[in-house]
Amino acid sequence: MEKKTLKRLPVGIQTFSEVIDLDCLYIDKTEYIWNMIHLSKYIFLSRPRRFGKSLLVSTLQAYFEGRKDLFKGLFIETVEKEWTEYPVLRFSMASGKHMEKDQLERYLLDILRENEKRFGITSDSKDPNVRLKNLIINVYEKTGKKVVILIDEYDAPLLDVVHEEKSLPMLRNVMRNFYSPLKDCDPYLQFVFLTGITKFSQLSIFSELNNLKNISMRPDYAAVCGITVEEITTLMSDYIDDFAEHRRTTRDEAIAQLKNQYDGYHFTWPSPDIFNPYSLLNAFQDHAFTNYWFGSGTPTYLIETLRKFDIVPTDIISMEGGADDFDAPTEGMTTIMPLLYQSGYVTIKDYDDSFNSYTLGIPNNEVRIGLTKALVPV
Repeated sequence: MEKKTLKRLPVGIQTFSEVIDLDCLYIDKTEYIWNMIHLSKYIFLSRPRRFGKSLLVSTLQAYFEGRKDLFKGLFIETVEKEWTEYPVLRFSMASGKHMEKDQLERYLLDILRENEKRFGITSDSKDPNVRLKNLIINVYEKTGKKVVILIDEYDAPLLDVVHEEKSLPMLRNVMRNFYSPLKDCDPYLQFVFLTGITKFSQLSIFSELNNLKNISMRPDYAAVCGITVEEITTLMSDYIDDFAEHRRTTRDEAIAQLKNQYDGYHFTWPSPDIFNPYSLLNAFQDHAFTNYWFGSGTPTYLIETLRKFDIVPTDIISMEGGADDFDAPTEGMTTIMPLLYQSGYVTIKDYDDSFNSYTLGIPNNEVRIGLTKALVPV
């Protein structure tokens, strides 16, 4: 029997055009994109790190830039008939970590400058919020089309200082001022999409953009990021066989082991079982059961917050929370449950409709082992 040639796995690739151009495996999420852009003008999505948020943002960018050639054979090609090209301003806050106030302001000016350069616009304003407002209006006037704003990891500059009473308010003010023009620029905007891990309630995007639609816990977007059991057993079936062959085990045993190690995420209820995509793709590539996601870095904010709440591993095995707890502001938490959930260290296990309450627990073996190792020194 001739061995099948498998497409390259997009390990470490977060740019949609590169995934397509290199003919990598792509799990089609464009139906979710189509539904999003017809749901609301302003969308917010929370998912843990390395769960495919940046690839989703890149896919949105390609769609709004009218890159029809990249979407051949995908769902959105079957429903989109016009392929209107819009100017897209994309901001990634991922590198804005561990910064003081002045550093963060310079960083914001730098990413604004990059977008200005793309559209041939110059500005000398030293205030990021003024600069952003002028950029949106100038791009609108220059192109004659409304502007698409894509902001990836909007909360990255704040997460690592969430436990610091002095630094957090200063940095939060910087980010609040930066995002504030989004409301006033509404007439010039076509679509606004933000991703992050947590929700900082006092940021203007949440306090002023009261029409921001949070799809993070909507059942119809449960699988917008990550890989479902159905997707792995159908679209990735050949990779399972390849994995099982290298591990010298059966297909069914390989699936069971992969589920135990990397599956078990539920970002709402009801929800299909969601695999961690970063770990799963790496496991298929290496034919190994390494703790990839946890090994890629334990965030400082998590360890410091666990210490602040005096949490030990046994406290995380099973947790309870009401629906309101998930919407609690990160900076004013009275329990660590929302942060653990949003960061991917616990997940929804069950829901009691009569009490509107959730049972949460550790999603899989990778997180269980990683958390234990991370907390023992603490």
